[in-house]
Amino acid sequence: MPTEILMPALSPTMEEGTLAKWLVKEGDTVSSGDLLAEIETDKATMEFEAVDEGVIGKILIADGTEGVKVNTPIAVLLEEGESADDIDSGASAPAAKSEEKAAPAETASTATQGGATAETGKPVDTPAPAAPKGADGKRIFASPLARRIAAQKGLDLASLKGSGPKGRIVKADVEAAEAKPAAAKSEAAAPKAAAAAAAPAGPSTDAVLKMYEGREFEEVKLDGMRKTIAARLTEAKQTIPHFYLRRDIKLDALMKFRSQLNKQLEARGVKLSVNDFIIKACALALQSVPDANAVWAGDRVLKLKPSDVAVAVAIEGGLFTPVLKDADSKSLSALSAEMKDLAGRARDRKLAPHEYQGGAFAVSNLGMFGIDNFDAVINPPHGAILAVGAGVKKPVVNAEGEVEVATVMSVTLSVDHRVIDGALGAELLKAIVENLENPMLMLA
Repeated sequence: MPTEILMPALSPTMEEGTLAKWLVKEGDTVSSGDLLAEIETDKATMEFEAVDEGVIGKILIADGTEGVKVNTPIAVLLEEGESADDIDSGASAPAAKSEEKAAPAETASTATQGGATAETGKPVDTPAPAAPKGADGKRIFASPLARRIAAQKGLDLASLKGSGPKGRIVKADVEAAEAKPAAAKSEAAAPKAAAAAAAPAGPSTDAVLKMYEGREFEEVKLDGMRKTIAARLTEAKQTIPHFYLRRDIKLDALMKFRSQLNKQLEARGVKLSVNDFIIKACALALQSVPDANAVWAGDRVLKLKPSDVAVAVAIEGGLFTPVLKDADSKSLSALSAEMKDLAGRARDRKLAPHEYQGGAFAVSNLGMFGIDNFDAVINPPHGAILAVGAGVKKPVVNAEGEVEVATVMSVTLSVDHRVIDGALGAELLKAIVENLENPMLMLA
C-alpha cells in the first residue's frame, strides 16, 4: 500500500511551513536519509530527509506552496511492486490553506475515525505514521505497513521486538501483538488546551477592521516567524511572573581595556565588541551564582552546569536568539568569532534548531540604537534575560566624593520569579556588574 510522506515538524514551534523546493521528482528512487525537499519553517530553511526507502509515486504539494500544515500529506512513496495506479486519488488532495477550506476536511476526518466513512461505511486506509522514536530518542525501525497496522490497533511500537532484518518491526510482529495503547497524552493535555482556548485573545479581526473603516491602511500578512513570536511573547507575559532589577554600570575601565586588547588583536583580524564582554560577564556570573543558572521545566527547575547564553539578533521581520554554549570557558576572541558567525547565519535564516534552542539566560542589547534602558521579555524556559542600554556620558560621584564624567550603561535584569528569587537575582546582577566594571577579572 502506498505510504504518504507528511509535512514534518522541523522545530518545536512549527505548525505550518513553506515547501520551498523539491529535491526529487516523481519516479525517483529514494533511501532512508536521502534529501527530499527544502522546507521553510518559522525560523529557518531546512532540508527534509526520507525515513523509508521506495519510489516517489506522486508529489501532492508543489514547490513554493505556503501555509502547509504539519502532518499534511505532501507526497506518496511507493514500495517495491507498487505502482502509481495504487494511489488513492482521494488521498492526494492537499490540505486546505485557510480556515474556511479546512472545515470540510476536519469534518471528513471526524467522520472516518471509526475506520469507515459516514457516507459509504467502507473501510478507510489509515496512512502510515511518521517513523516513531523510543523513550531514548532513538528511531524505532519498522516497515510502513507495520506502522500503519500498529496505529490502527493502538499499539506502542516501543513495546515490540522486531523479527525483521536488523531488528526491524514487520507486519507479523504487529499482528501477533496484543493491543497495548501508549499512554494517552491527549487526555492530560486536554484541560490545558481548553484553558488556552478560553483565554481572551483581544478584539477579533472583524472588530478591528470595522473600527478602522474609512481610514486608509495596508494589511500586512503574518509569516510563520511573526506568528510564532506573537504566540511565544503572549505566552511569556501571561504565564511568567516577571520582576525587574536595574543597575547602572560604569564602563570606562572596560572601554580602555577593550581598546588595548583590540590593538593587540588587530594583526589577527579580531575586533572585540562591548557585547562580547557582556556575554562573557554574564556567563561567568552564572558560574559565580550557580543557583541562578536555571530554567523552568513545568513542574520542576533544572539547574544547568555550563553557562549557555542566548543573544537576541534582530533580522528582517523578527529575531533569533542563537545560543553560545559553554560561554564561560571560551576566550573573548572565540566568543566574538562565534557570535559573528551565528548572527550572520541568523540573518540569512540558516541556523539549525540546535543553534537557537536551549540556554538558561539571554542578552538583549539595544544600546546601538540609542536606547538608554528597557525591560526585556523572558524567552521561556529561560530563568532571566538582561536588557542592555547605550553607554552614555554622565556626571557621577566617585569614591572620593568628587563629581566626574563617566560612561554609564543602564541594564535591567528581567527575572522569572518561579526560578530565581529577588535576593538571588540581585546577587546575579551584582556579579555581572563586577565583571564589567573590572574586566581584567574576566581573564583571571
